Amino acid sequence: MMQLRILTTLLVLMTLPGAPMAQVIEDSILVEGYYRSFCFNKPRHSTGGDALVFVIHGSGGAARQYMKQTARIDDKMERENFLLVFPQGYRRYWNECRKASTAEANRININEEAFFVAMIDYFVKSYGIDRTKVFVSGASGGGQMAYKMGMRIPEKLRGIAALIANLPTKENMDCVAAGKALPVLIINGTADPVNPDKGGEMKAGFSLGTVVSTDDSFAYWAGLAGYKGLPQKESLPDPVPGNEITMERYSHKKKGHPEVTLIKVINGVHGQPADMDFYTEVWRFFRRQLEQPSDK
Repeated sequence: MMQLRILTTLLVLMTLPGAPMAQVIEDSILVEGYYRSFCFNKPRHSTGGDALVFVIHGSGGAARQYMKQTARIDDKMERENFLLVFPQGYRRYWNECRKASTAEANRININEEAFFVAMIDYFVKSYGIDRTKVFVSGASGGGQMAYKMGMRIPEKLRGIAALIANLPTKENMDCVAAGKALPVLIINGTADPVNPDKGGEMKAGFSLGTVVSTDDSFAYWAGLAGYKGLPQKESLPDPVPGNEITMERYSHKKKGHPEVTLIKVINGVHGQPADMDFYTEVWRFFRRQLEQPSDK
């Protein structure tokens, strides 16, 4: 049985790039004997009915540092009615679906699903967030976590976005998926040495087991959503010509079906390319889902 205890909120002042002095709230929840923490900018507006967007750091990362990644959309929260929340991995790592991971979170089987459900309840109770407008996004190991939440608690989510991450192969899969369709955005680089575009072993100084290809990750979610045939393909604008990076978008969109979209960053590696701001694209995708009827 999941135990919850809300700790006293700690307010800390910090300055984020491109934004005025912001008040960062750090808080923790006791989940099955472990204090799990998260942080977010104190809202400057009433958040009743707002969307909740989780932004998950990668393996070895820190939530406070990862807050910088959303600097370009922070000022949209008040105008477009959403709240960004940055969970912290257990000892900087996550218990994703990668069986081969040697992280302690995986070794002791930290209950990530309970952590995210507890955070959703926290923000519904404390900030009036609409629980039918919850999204999960993340990069690298955070992208693996976005996949996990999509597989394990899809009924709690309006959509997910996985950046520079592919699904684990069958032999490396440590999760039993619910098999429920939901909107999914994937953004991957074709020259990524850590998360191989064509599938294979993930290496980040140590092995994280094998993953399927980007195309197969995309096909998995498209299949759940009931799509058949080829997706619509389009070339995206090239804002930084001459750097050998271009972008292509592949989309499945049909009335009555969740949108499933893949953006391939041609020649992109394991990180954010100069040609795109990851979270601007992620929020565009999530905002489109809010324009569609909810089945929650």
